[in-house]
Amino acid sequence: MHDLKQLRKAMRVRRRGLSAGDQATRARIVERRLRSFLPYQRSSRIAFYLSNDGEIDPQRLMRSALQAGKQVFLPVLRRQASALLWFVEYRPGDRLLTNRFGIAEPHLRARSQTPPWGLDAILLPLVAFDHRGNRLGMGGGFYDRTLAYKRQRLSWNPPLLIGMAHEFQRLAALPKQSWDIPLDLIVTEQKIYQVDSKRC
Repeated sequence: MHDLKQLRKAMRVRRRGLSAGDQATRARIVERRLRSFLPYQRSSRIAFYLSNDGEIDPQRLMRSALQAGKQVFLPVLRRQASALLWFVEYRPGDRLLTNRFGIAEPHLRARSQTPPWGLDAILLPLVAFDHRGNRLGMGGGFYDRTLAYKRQRLSWNPPLLIGMAHEFQRLAALPKQSWDIPLDLIVTEQKIYQVDSKRC
């Protein structure tokens, strides 16, 4: 089993070590790959994220989604005690605030809010992943708590969970905790990994 703390540290250092040119190239490839993927094309309400710490930057994909007439949402931290995410519609020019982790997010009252099950797809950043869809995040557990309802819903289970990653973030296996919510697919600069939920 991996020492997750050390793994996070090593992956984040490697992620941040990419040049601006490498980051931009990988973001372009991931954008093109995902734009041609039918389940993404069929999604009209999509949550993105604002990248930091060397994460794959989905800005190009977000702009193309807006141009295609899709609704774009960004995650917003709810009250500190709840440690959950809400999703707020975003449009170019909207004012962004900095949350307690230094990450920009829309004002919670600025536009329509939606729970995760009101979305067609959520793009998630990650620190590492495996072929079973297990995702290692930054350790806050915000997405896992927000998406916990998916463990009980089998027949109607939106949204599609799409991990955005550099290929080097793929590992042979990650330990899975009872509260972890697996991804449906992961997109890197090399390929799209679709997860077979029956084998997880």
